[in-house]
Amino acid sequence: MARKVVKEKPEVLDNREFFNALEQLARDRKLDKDQLISYIEAGLASAYKKEMGEGESRKVVAKLNEATARIEYFAYQTVVEGEPQEDSELSLEEARDIKPDAQVGDVIGEDITPIKLSRIAAQTAKQVIMQRIGEAIREQVANEMSDREGELVTAVIRKIDEKKTVYVEIAGSQMEGVMSEKDQSPNEQYRIGDIIKVFVKRVRDNAMGNTQMVVSRSCASFVKKLFEVEVPELKSGLVKVKTIAREAGNRTKMVVYSDDSNIDALSCCIGMRGERVNSVVNQLGGEKVDVILYTSNISEYIVRCLNPLKTVQCIKVDEDAKRAEIIVPDNKLSLAIGKAGMNAKLASRIVQYKLDIRPFGKATDTDGE
Repeated sequence: MARKVVKEKPEVLDNREFFNALEQLARDRKLDKDQLISYIEAGLASAYKKEMGEGESRKVVAKLNEATARIEYFAYQTVVEGEPQEDSELSLEEARDIKPDAQVGDVIGEDITPIKLSRIAAQTAKQVIMQRIGEAIREQVANEMSDREGELVTAVIRKIDEKKTVYVEIAGSQMEGVMSEKDQSPNEQYRIGDIIKVFVKRVRDNAMGNTQMVVSRSCASFVKKLFEVEVPELKSGLVKVKTIAREAGNRTKMVVYSDDSNIDALSCCIGMRGERVNSVVNQLGGEKVDVILYTSNISEYIVRCLNPLKTVQCIKVDEDAKRAEIIVPDNKLSLAIGKAGMNAKLASRIVQYKLDIRPFGKATDTDGE
């Protein structure tokens, strides 16, 4: 009896497992499947050229054929008139053996899929696929992270290292955030498992090449975002923040205004019986927060920014030199300056003037001299 000759077929990916896994991965990770496939095909083409010694002679393209569950390879050459000078070229006569109506300038493709991949080639293909999938996932995560720059997000503390750097996982994702000691509020204690709100400052790649969010609870923008949650008028733009200055754990001063004369920007931010501003203060662990209504009158503006100081004896403003001399009642000097001079420093940063605050008694003595 004659033996049945079995023709060897090109290697098929077992039971479509690879393509099913690819479909599942794209769905679970919300990846663009077509983009993911293009990444894999580019990597496989590069690996094939290296394995088969194609070099730069011909353009090699890999195709993931879902219908047959195969990886197919094609080499492309440009049809030229006369004798080809390079491997990437094909004579018109040769081209018409493949495609009867071929013309000079056409690009002709040849199926160069191997009958069976070598063990090394198969391993290389697997490595490339895993590498390209990893790259696609990292790019997708980086894009998602970039989209969240400048946002307030909820996070879970996962790790705190010996340098007191806090590592968090952004809620609802696998994105990692890192909060250095300088981005932490000095009056707060952090513990693994705590759920906290953080402000996304920027996105960066760490030393391992992984994308991280740089997050903060100490920056002024963190306080601004907390107010946007509490104050719908801020979120909608009916009330706007003119400027904001903060010394985390101590005090924040935020200047607000509205283009609509019918809207009381200050009351919107403070809320009925102070409920809105108090909610923010509670989230900041008791940090003092001054909400200030903007005015174009510089003298009045300076006085407002010195809150909790309410009145002054005298104020002299030199707009050209950006300086102001403020005379306050003797018993109000410490209130105007604040602990460690913080109230005066923040007011100076807000109005961008150098503020010289003196008690009435000393100013009177100086004038008498």
